[in-house]
Amino acid sequence: MSVPSPSAAPPAMSQAQTAPDASTSGSHRAPGLDAPAPSRPYGATAPAPEPSASRPYGAAVPGTDAPPAGRHSGAVQPGFEMPGFDIPGTPGRPQFIPIIDLDTGGVIAVEVIASTIGGPVAGVAGTVNGVLAAAQEEALLPLLLPIPVSAVLGGSAGLAPLHEALRATNRRPREVILVIEGDVSPGDRRYLLSGIEGLRAVGYLIAFGGLGSSYVPLELVADASPYVILISQDVVERGPRDPRRSGLAESLVTLAKGIGAHVLAPGVRDETQLGAVRGWGIRLAQGPLLAPADWRPSLGHSRVHVPLPLAETTPANAMLGPRVQEFLLPAVTLPMEASAEDVMSALSSEPSITSIILVDEYQRPQGSIDRSRFLLFMAGAYGHALHARKPAHRLADTAKVVPKTTPAIAAMQVAGRDNARVYDDLVVVDEVGRCMGIVRVGDLIRHVADMQASH
Repeated sequence: MSVPSPSAAPPAMSQAQTAPDASTSGSHRAPGLDAPAPSRPYGATAPAPEPSASRPYGAAVPGTDAPPAGRHSGAVQPGFEMPGFDIPGTPGRPQFIPIIDLDTGGVIAVEVIASTIGGPVAGVAGTVNGVLAAAQEEALLPLLLPIPVSAVLGGSAGLAPLHEALRATNRRPREVILVIEGDVSPGDRRYLLSGIEGLRAVGYLIAFGGLGSSYVPLELVADASPYVILISQDVVERGPRDPRRSGLAESLVTLAKGIGAHVLAPGVRDETQLGAVRGWGIRLAQGPLLAPADWRPSLGHSRVHVPLPLAETTPANAMLGPRVQEFLLPAVTLPMEASAEDVMSALSSEPSITSIILVDEYQRPQGSIDRSRFLLFMAGAYGHALHARKPAHRLADTAKVVPKTTPAIAAMQVAGRDNARVYDDLVVVDEVGRCMGIVRVGDLIRHVADMQASH
């Protein structure tokens, strides 16, 4: 992942620019700000107030505007005032999550989650808190900062606190990746794209979070052309054991390659998930497996140990061929109470029917009737007279059941367990054992032969 180089450490500040509490070593302080005067342009540096040794840490600077009595006065970050902005919420303990390059083990960026006590807040309060927390921690790497989609839809006025926080902490927008989080309604699509273009014009890099579970249309992601997409943590957790989630992750990786975006897998907790992430073609990841929960940029660890994933079964499974679900054909089913005459009528109606599956009231296969053996039995001496009006399950065999995720080679092994019934149709079932259809062994043989010839 090509990420912008972090900014150099800010030059040493004069005594007049240093925060009043100098006892906190290693803390990156932002210069004090006076209340903006009407004649001063936005972004100009105001004269710094005189330091006061007796002023408590985080107290308001004499001569600056204090928040009115009717407005929430909680500071976004201890020791830093944002005059002129109404930022609700009280900052909680920030969390720093390193973004790991799985190929090198290097920490290439830091995600900062600075939530507020009392639940989520509107606007960019959490994003601003993340900027200030990174400044205190002296995190010079590029930052990933979550920002609610409502803040982007709100326009440039609501984003002013974020711009001011970056200016005050000597950060440049091109060192910040804003991760847009939340659902997008169809009516907001045009406004969101407009807001994204505004952020990109300032210099921010754009990312989308929660893809795979949040309501973000993929065509919107394609039009927005983000720098990074974060797949949903639910996909990472369930992907290794759920082929549907795995297919979803692979499709998102394909989308990212098509639009030139990087893919980040969050919340990797064990080697199985790590192996799945690497198998999907994802290079960037984060999670408890890669770094402890108390990891901080100030610890100075720019490289972490990336554990080797468990022995992958993907190469072996690739030689087993696709899943039987790809060869699925509709099954002709009859209830267990059906008579042999009912089976005869079904087989006579369509010559292409090779088997009849007897099912219970929940559509679970209870028996299989092969066309050739059944007709041969009924054509024998007195066969029709003896069995036509009796239950058909008396002439049925045990169904050869395979789950829908069974690879082709494994399904052929199931078919070959009974020498007398090698070419009987296989019955494919879903997660709860219901009949989904049949697979003909001949189709599997032809596909495996073609696969071997291609290799």
